[in-house]
Amino acid sequence: MKLQYKHTVYASYLGYITQAIVNNLPPLLFITFQKTMGISLSELGFLVSLNFGVQMLVDLISAKFVDRIGYRVCIVAAHICSTVGLVGLGLFPKFLPSPYLGLMIAVVINAIGGGLIEVLVSPIVQALPGDEKASAMSMLHSFYCWGHVTVVLLSTLYFVTIGLSRWYYLPLIWAVLPFFNTFFYAKVPLLTLTEEHSVMPLRKLFSMKIFWLFLILMICSAASEQAMAQWASLFAESGLNVSKTMGDLLGPCAFAVCMGLSRTFYGKKGSGIDLKKFILASSILCMISYLLATLSPIPLLSLAGCALCGLSVGIMWPGSFSLAAEYCPAGGTGMFALLALAGDIGCSLGPGMVGVISNSVASRDGSLPNLLFGNLTSTEAGLKTGLLCATLFPVLMFFAVSVLSRLRRPPDPDIRHHRS
Repeated sequence: MKLQYKHTVYASYLGYITQAIVNNLPPLLFITFQKTMGISLSELGFLVSLNFGVQMLVDLISAKFVDRIGYRVCIVAAHICSTVGLVGLGLFPKFLPSPYLGLMIAVVINAIGGGLIEVLVSPIVQALPGDEKASAMSMLHSFYCWGHVTVVLLSTLYFVTIGLSRWYYLPLIWAVLPFFNTFFYAKVPLLTLTEEHSVMPLRKLFSMKIFWLFLILMICSAASEQAMAQWASLFAESGLNVSKTMGDLLGPCAFAVCMGLSRTFYGKKGSGIDLKKFILASSILCMISYLLATLSPIPLLSLAGCALCGLSVGIMWPGSFSLAAEYCPAGGTGMFALLALAGDIGCSLGPGMVGVISNSVASRDGSLPNLLFGNLTSTEAGLKTGLLCATLFPVLMFFAVSVLSRLRRPPDPDIRHHRS
């Protein structure tokens, strides 16, 4: 069978599912790591920081070398790293002298693969023939959400049926997908965004004021998304007093489903919708969802606010990518790498700010939080205060897109798409 551009799109969908596995499987195993290997909470926290730090480093380096090496070599290498990292997650802790060292090595290899996938998949799809770029980008990013949901549901089913004692087989099972996609990407046709001599130098990119606006959009998009996503499980558990499994299903899983529905909707119907107006409306909905989640005295309404937040942030990340490609069409892969870096900064900034504010409020006099939220524990009041402050990010998103709407789109440069 001759592979066509539609197969490139399918491989890219699987690529984002792979990234969802790499990012979301290890946290599901953290409690098991703690109980079976005696790993402390601070060590588990360092694994998260290590994964995030390596991905940011990959984003930064990719801006320089991806266009020179080529998309195919890099995306195949990304899937090889993801395969080895997932296999290592199950085997390295068992066979290396230090289980924690084994986990760190696996996390680093996974982060290299996940970082490269994040940088490459969007420009690969953006470069393909077709006019509905924003819709294609939204549909592409929806598969990260569906991958996240699938990882939570199937892994939970595995734990219930097979048992936590055999957790080390689970990463090996998930490694089958990136292993298959390695060969898929090696054969599908690829186009690059621009020939190398047509790519805008990074120095010139940074000299454009509008590019800094897109960096702000990416930071606010990621922070709006992850500030809620990272705290949704605890929010569900503390508000509804349910089990960890049910908390994961009602919190982050419901959030991911709604985010996936939003991206799928725009992917199917986006051709008739103005992207900037859609992001403006989503920013307003995001503000409402944060206010509902934090100020509602009824736990179920707070949980509905969490899910509504997933619906509102769905378009923000892929929409920012699409607008950047529209306004800076000669940015090339380097631009996508820098936008991914800004997104990773937002992924850290949003949840980090919520955590710092929550801890600060919880450790001090709770008169103001109790005035806002009623008679809650210090932890619950602190968390709600932190999430309420995160409303800042969709507010900034709204103003940034409003500024962008007043700017004229530059004329298209002479860009040549060629096979890779």
